[in-house]
Amino acid sequence: MLDEPHSRPEITALLARGVTRMLAEHGLAPVLEVPLANGRRADVMALTARGEVWIVETKSCLEDFAVDLKWPAYMDYCDRFFFAVTEQFPQALIPEDVGLIVADGFGGAILRDSPVRPLAGARRKAVTLLFARLAALRALD
Repeated sequence: MLDEPHSRPEITALLARGVTRMLAEHGLAPVLEVPLANGRRADVMALTARGEVWIVETKSCLEDFAVDLKWPAYMDYCDRFFFAVTEQFPQALIPEDVGLIVADGFGGAILRDSPVRPLAGARRKAVTLLFARLAALRALD
């Protein structure tokens, strides 16, 4: 089919769109491409109504997942961590101690919830302020 995405950037963009739609449907406020204090960048960060911080790392293909050795560094900046993959991705490769989302360009589903790893108070404040400032600045665009 001609309309199917073929490149990793196209698949990643569709995953991000589906994940943000799904998170919003669950009552979370998602923001894309969030820079973290450790120099990393979260693909999707979201806040729950209670202030819980979620990070979702999108993986467009097996190669994208296999070369990513930095994802454990994100766990210090969230209460819950998820991988989001396509339906075709070999889901058994996703570690059992993180959440799993399957998504496409229209939405997604949480197939495995993430364990909760509560942020320390000072880190929560810093991450929440970063999130709020970033969202507010992007609203100006």
